[in-house]
Amino acid sequence: MNKKFLPVILVLVAASFFIAFQTDGKGGDNPKSKNEKILHDIGQLLEQGHYSPRKIDDDFSKLILTRFESELDGDIGVFLQSDIDSFKKYEDKIDDEINGTSSLESFYTITDTYTKRLDEVSKFYPVILSQPFDFTVDENVNVDDKDENKDKVDYPKTNDERKEIWRKRIKYMVLTRYADMLDDRDKNKDKKDFVFKADSTLERESREQVKKQLDRYMTTLKNHNTQDELFSTFVNTITNAMDPHTDYFPPVEARSFDELISGSFFGIGAQLKEDDSKIKIASLITGGPAWKSGELKVGDEILKIGEGKNEPVDVTGYDVSDAVKLIRGSQKGSEVRLTVRRIDGTVKVIALQRDQIKLDDTFAKSVIINGEHKIGYIYLPEFYVDFERPDGAKCSEDVAREVTKLKAENVEGIIIDLRENGGGSLPEVVKMVGLFIPDGPVCQVKSKDEKPYEMKDPDKNILYTGPLTVMVDENSASASEIFAGAIQDYKRGLIVGTSTYGKGTVQRSIPLNPEAEGNDMFGGNTKAEDLGTVKLTLQKFYRISGGSNQLKGVIPDVVIPDRLEYTKSREKDNPSALGWDEIPKADYTPWIPTYSTNAVVQTAESQVNNNENFNLIKQDAQWLDSESDKDYSLNLTKFRAETKEIKDVYKQMDSVSKLQKALDVKNIAVDVPTYTADKEKTDKNKQFINHVKDDIYIDETVKVMNNMIGQGNTAKAN
Repeated sequence: MNKKFLPVILVLVAASFFIAFQTDGKGGDNPKSKNEKILHDIGQLLEQGHYSPRKIDDDFSKLILTRFESELDGDIGVFLQSDIDSFKKYEDKIDDEINGTSSLESFYTITDTYTKRLDEVSKFYPVILSQPFDFTVDENVNVDDKDENKDKVDYPKTNDERKEIWRKRIKYMVLTRYADMLDDRDKNKDKKDFVFKADSTLERESREQVKKQLDRYMTTLKNHNTQDELFSTFVNTITNAMDPHTDYFPPVEARSFDELISGSFFGIGAQLKEDDSKIKIASLITGGPAWKSGELKVGDEILKIGEGKNEPVDVTGYDVSDAVKLIRGSQKGSEVRLTVRRIDGTVKVIALQRDQIKLDDTFAKSVIINGEHKIGYIYLPEFYVDFERPDGAKCSEDVAREVTKLKAENVEGIIIDLRENGGGSLPEVVKMVGLFIPDGPVCQVKSKDEKPYEMKDPDKNILYTGPLTVMVDENSASASEIFAGAIQDYKRGLIVGTSTYGKGTVQRSIPLNPEAEGNDMFGGNTKAEDLGTVKLTLQKFYRISGGSNQLKGVIPDVVIPDRLEYTKSREKDNPSALGWDEIPKADYTPWIPTYSTNAVVQTAESQVNNNENFNLIKQDAQWLDSESDKDYSLNLTKFRAETKEIKDVYKQMDSVSKLQKALDVKNIAVDVPTYTADKEKTDKNKQFINHVKDDIYIDETVKVMNNMIGQGNTAKAN
């Protein structure tokens, strides 16, 4: 290993098991000489420090070239085929540029061509939108944005072919707005004071809207396609080729595509993301205004943002961080209005009151579900720990507190819900598993070219010995998978839900130049040039049974159909993901349940298979997946029929995902004074209980628990 990186790697490897996290970033301002140095240093770091590096050779060079072309022109509407052909001379050169044996040339040639072509296509849309569209013509367009389909599409050979691509896509954009306007007119035509507009007027207004959006999009695109940001994209294309979680951060991070609208300022409690040049809701912060309203959904596209009753700003084409600035406010209770397009295509205006998002809104909480048996339910959104304060929040302590309260209520079983839990602190996972098992290993961690070591729970005490189930889904990742895997391997409880995300790697941030001011690991205050940071994959997690969490994730004992099962968003769906492997199992003693695992699982499988709602969810999810790569008709009549069919399927999924008869959910007695202390806490608590009592997946997990408890009671009686 290069001596320059050796002390940094050694120090960070020793500490890397403390937390598993995911971040992303772009930006930076680097002249050519600095870019070449960054590229060379990153190449060394990747080859010598990455857990399982690809060899940086001609094959790697060809891969990077293809992926960088796709990063710049993923929709295949900017470059011409002649450009792609001219770039082929770099198929065996980029590796030399990374290794420092030749000067950096590919990046500048490709991005100069890209900038030139982008300027050309930016002149297409004003001409295309200057004339009305004929929506009676039978023609189709494919707007699918799945990367795996990009190689099925040829780049345009001529400028006329490129214009035709843009014409169809722009026509589709206008058609979606035109159809919405027609639907809105039909819905409101009988209302008092409604202004009826002719078809031609609505069509013209649709074109005007699209032009404004494309004006803003092109301006934003050009403004953000500075050379430093493009170079960051180029470098991240290289780092991400090693694995999806190895990223480069420039010295100055200009933009963040997953910035939270929360924290110490006033916001709505939602995380945004950029998806195919659209601003969408990535997640909602539990307890925040957006979550409490129940109206904003993950996947919703934000079309407009308005301050109170002021004219809203159309944010189509905006950068995510620019949209964040519009949503943020300086006062609690101030109103922001979001115009959103739902996944089913419907458009709705949602008014939200800004609030200060507090961390305790995302802490562990519990309730009691009454029915055939009295069951405790614990919701844990993440494996959190406050490193800044010794007396700060720790999820293991909070969960222990909730378990203790539930035991005092004499619950007969406990459900731990880890759905949507993306991970967090590994030491906290180990401690939390320790609440339910005697002392023993929880997971195994392996660094590059080293023997794996075990992370153990040293405490022989067990806080809870009763029946246990753990709920997971496709977004349960990293630390969640370690917890679920350990509970499953020990046979301590049953896992219920759908297969988890499959992230079995850990990353640490490593400065490319530790001697730079602020980066000196020994506390120095030098003036060396800052070259940025790499978040590098250094280790893999393994279950105590020997298998890796990587790629496969945790397969539940009881599998329940999920509406997002076919969205292809797991680790295994990323072509750069590291593979699955296994190591020798650890020495551990499985739990001896009071019930027959096979009998409980077989009963649950029969219940799920005979559940009409779950069968409809599975059927609808499969159908929507089959429709995701289709060509859309640009004929108005056919388009409206197609979109109605899709909307109807989404409505059906929404309907069957909610229980017809709500569960009986109550607060723990000692918590009631806390939740009734003020209106804010009362509202949050009510919203949480409503989420639990209408959840069809929690209901099915309760049925699994009832069977486990029933068998246990029979065993005791015998």
